[in-house]
Amino acid sequence: MTGAPPVDAPPVDVVCLGESMVTFLPSRPGRLADAPSFARTIGGAESNVACALAAAGHRAKWVSRVGADGFGDHLVEAVGAYGVDVSAVGRDAVRPTGIYFRTATDRATAGHEVAYYRAGSAASAMSPATVPYDSVGDGRVLHLSGITAALSPDCLELMRELTTARSGRPLVSFDVNFRTGLWRDATIGGRVLLELARGADLVFVGEDEAEEAWGVCGPEAIREALPEPGVLVVKRGAAGAVVFERAAPSPHGGPHAPASDTLTAVPAPRVDTVTVTAASDTVTAVPAPRVDVVAPVGAGDAFAAGFLSGTLRGLDATARIRHGHLMAAAALTVPGDLGEPARTEDADRLVALDDESWGRLHLAPGWTGEDQEVRTP
Repeated sequence: MTGAPPVDAPPVDVVCLGESMVTFLPSRPGRLADAPSFARTIGGAESNVACALAAAGHRAKWVSRVGADGFGDHLVEAVGAYGVDVSAVGRDAVRPTGIYFRTATDRATAGHEVAYYRAGSAASAMSPATVPYDSVGDGRVLHLSGITAALSPDCLELMRELTTARSGRPLVSFDVNFRTGLWRDATIGGRVLLELARGADLVFVGEDEAEEAWGVCGPEAIREALPEPGVLVVKRGAAGAVVFERAAPSPHGGPHAPASDTLTAVPAPRVDTVTVTAASDTVTAVPAPRVDVVAPVGAGDAFAAGFLSGTLRGLDATARIRHGHLMAAAALTVPGDLGEPARTEDADRLVALDDESWGRLHLAPGWTGEDQEVRTP
């Protein structure tokens, strides 16, 4: 481990477990083969969430393993610089820290390239033996991602343990993060992620990845495939997000209980914020603001951080979704994975807008800085 936290350290709000890697971005657009040089940064779904939450003023902890090498040093220092507790990051004297190279183009485009060098990485050795439950169970929320499950059989065993019901466990947040390139068999990967999601209290999934992983289309069909989580967040890209939420207390530590009721189909409007109470869920749909996108990477992680921030603050579903959209917009308007979130008071002011004003929001690069560029024509 990198060292124990101070004895008088305050309680942890969110523990994020997963691999982070040193990322290299080309100095100019085009193929990786043509890049003359690269800029070094960091990337990792779970550490991205931890950094964004810490930047927003929450107590976040990142749990992982890195190599006993310079890249590992850089990751721990970079994540820690955001104010994240890195005391539970293990160092592996044998396995290296993972690295990868990527272009800045959207994952969904033909021009997007990623070259991973993570096979046999230190993080792939995470397991119930190398990551004791005590190191991850001390927060109000435990945030996980489907990426970890794909790294190795040991990582999958750890994920199954952490999503198993147990007395007193924290609220378990799970971002599906289906990456076909990480699974030898994408069909098996989809089944594994569905299994893990069913053990979580709060699940984030993109509408597109649910179709790719499970063959289901639309928020209502996704909810029918995933009836167990108390809160299901379906991300719809520029169209916004839909949240399905139950109010019953959870039998295993989180605030929501599984339910087997058949979900009454509720349309997901694309224009106005709408909340409808269905047979077993309250369904809330909130559109995303218009954003001048610089790079699409990291937006899903940022959305999860914003939604979790609102959850920790006890905000209603509409406010949680809007905070998610604003965090995502902060990531979308910078070249790397991590954007600077808006000041809490500024984010709260935007979240409190009426539906008409929210629908006119236009967020451009620099909107979270001192001279905010937020347009509501």
